[in-house]
Amino acid sequence: MTLPSRWPAPAKLNLFLHINGRRPDGYHELQTLFIFLDHCDWLSFAVDESDAIRIEPALAGVPLEQNLIYRAAALLKASQSRPLGVTIRLDKRLPMGGGIGGGSSDAATTLVALNRLWDLQLEEETLAELGRQLGADVPVFVRGHAAFAEGVGEKLQPVTVPQKWYLVLVPPVHVSTAAIFTDPELPRDTPKYSWAALQEMDWKNDCQALVKKRHPEVANALGWLLEYAPSRMTGTGACVFAEFETESAARKVLANAPNWLQGFVAQGVNLSPLRSGLQPVCA
Repeated sequence: MTLPSRWPAPAKLNLFLHINGRRPDGYHELQTLFIFLDHCDWLSFAVDESDAIRIEPALAGVPLEQNLIYRAAALLKASQSRPLGVTIRLDKRLPMGGGIGGGSSDAATTLVALNRLWDLQLEEETLAELGRQLGADVPVFVRGHAAFAEGVGEKLQPVTVPQKWYLVLVPPVHVSTAAIFTDPELPRDTPKYSWAALQEMDWKNDCQALVKKRHPEVANALGWLLEYAPSRMTGTGACVFAEFETESAARKVLANAPNWLQGFVAQGVNLSPLRSGLQPVCA
């Protein structure tokens, strides 16, 4: 099989996010629904035997050792005894701090791609466990299927949901996930429900009210989008989204967006573009 020269790192949406409680170790119990979008970062890999990991271009404000792409490659490299090198080029299209999983998705794509390109032959479960060391959202990107998640996000139940069209707005602000989850005002008492029960409920994001309070840009984006369709925030923000039956309906709303709001239209998919034949068309 010919391997692709570029590998997609797709965005995700949390169609709901419930915070059920805080554990003694500081992590939060949650329930959420992950879906993927056909809108992606792109990564290119040139492997060699230099025993060095290079990232091009550098991410502004992110030291190399904190870059999740570098950390993912370094984790794989550390599991082997032979010299392994790579130059990774990132075509960054997903916003940082937007709640659509850009960094986690980049890390997962790095794990999946280098497992193939370095011929490591690690099982998916091993890659997912490595991904868990990088961030709670990385395993769902490694596994590549829409999922109902529980626990701290590590308990994944693959699900299939209608593949609707989404308008995603990107407010001009970076939201810190750590700041939201450590804020004493974050609600932490939503009851746990079964997946069957959740499918019959109106969906919400328990982080949304707090993020709106802390970041007026998010409140303004939601206020504008709510004029057109039921809307909510994904993850810990800052991105907000609305669901549409057709691409054209979503694009008509995006065309009316004020100049201060950027956004994109993408289709929700149950199978990640990284997994669907490894040769997807990603916006």
